[in-house]
Amino acid sequence: MAVRGIRGAITVEVNEKEPMLQATLELLNEIVQQNGIVPDDIASVFITVTQDLDATFPAIAIRQMGGWDLVPLMCALEVPVKGSLERCIRFMIHLNTEKSQAEINHVYLGGARVLRPDLSKS
Repeated sequence: MAVRGIRGAITVEVNEKEPMLQATLELLNEIVQQNGIVPDDIASVFITVTQDLDATFPAIAIRQMGGWDLVPLMCALEVPVKGSLERCIRFMIHLNTEKSQAEINHVYLGGARVLRPDLSKS
């Protein structure tokens, strides 16, 4: 069994708690669905936000999901590069899996599709 990384990102319209939590859940649920993930297979989740998102910790939304209370979560600020995508939440999920790299589905939603158009589904 290998540890694979699953990338994902989503943008939010405003720096407010509820939209940030909703976007976090939308992104995580899509990653879980596309990759057939169960929480016990997760090694850890690293979450970053751009510096213009400071209304809440995205991990709060994940902690409220059934079965996710023991998954190690870490939030951090994204590197503030001039001209980079604003109001963006990014995930790096470390998954214990038998899947190959090519079988992993990375998920980019909303305005974050511009980050990896090669991986974004329409």
